[in-house]
Amino acid sequence: MLPSEVIECPYCGEPIDLVIDDSVDHQQYVEDCSVCCRPINVDVSVAEDSEIHVRCWTDSEA
Repeated sequence: MLPSEVIECPYCGEPIDLVIDDSVDHQQYVEDCSVCCRPINVDVSVAEDSEIHVRCWTDSEA
């Protein structure tokens, strides 16, 4: 079972549940908000101790 992280949509502020592929050390992708459908930029890092770090931002914050 893949782990999940709850993030706050940077557009609408609603909590979004992201399923994380922890078999990859670092990944960056775009995922649409399940509430407002806007594109969220997501950066995920998995540390050696399996701790997951997620950073999210809008296109205007890039």
